[in-house]
Amino acid sequence: MPFAAVNGINLHYRVDGAQNADAPWLVLSNSLGADLSMWTAQVEAFSKHFRVLRYDTRGHGHSDAPKGPYTIEQLTGDVLGLLDALKIERVNFCGISMGGLTGIALAARHPQRLNRVVLSNTAARIGSPDVWVPRAKRSREEGMLAIADAVLPRWFSAKFIESEPLVFAQIRDVFVHTDNEGYASNCEAIDAADLRGELAGIKVPSLVITGTHDVSTTAEQGRALASGIPGARYVELDAFHISNIERAGEFTPTVLDFLTGQP
Repeated sequence: MPFAAVNGINLHYRVDGAQNADAPWLVLSNSLGADLSMWTAQVEAFSKHFRVLRYDTRGHGHSDAPKGPYTIEQLTGDVLGLLDALKIERVNFCGISMGGLTGIALAARHPQRLNRVVLSNTAARIGSPDVWVPRAKRSREEGMLAIADAVLPRWFSAKFIESEPLVFAQIRDVFVHTDNEGYASNCEAIDAADLRGELAGIKVPSLVITGTHDVSTTAEQGRALASGIPGARYVELDAFHISNIERAGEFTPTVLDFLTGQP
């Protein structure tokens, strides 16, 4: 199990498509309460075109979960530190929800490290203290099981949950075993991040993907994100919050078309 020492923590990562030594890199960044396994449906297709680097965001999966709160600067710094540790100069980046917020900050502040960026089911300002403060408090004090049944039904349609019980069970298993402190500290990072004023300065070619039925980061917020980034493309899927899983058959080719096509 590979780890990189990054910014005082051990960051767990995984590489697929390494046999393509000349292929460009693609970094995949997970949502809050998930880990790198959330990209399983995309890895085979993506690794035919890219060397795919997945990682567990700090506080998630097998990465360290130091006491927080965390900041968006730490989340972007972890990505840059991982790239430096692996001697990777430039990458494409695809993030969902919290991972998409990380992608916005990278594109705004570190464009020299990016080729293209995919921002899925995210926004430049996600939620409010009314959401994040009590959720962080409850996850710390009561644990992840206490919030699972409130959070996870917002990720997928009821139809998907009913038709894909094994997929949903795996997602739930990862969620309830996420470190309490890591989850809460990332809630605080999201709550403190407001990147709306930085969108106009983004020059990295960008694709924004939203879900029509997403109540966590709405399609309206996604359209605002896309309109705020000069030249950004916008795609809306018939999905809830975790569109790369619920609509994998549409999400995967949409991302590949953007990353491999003409600017």
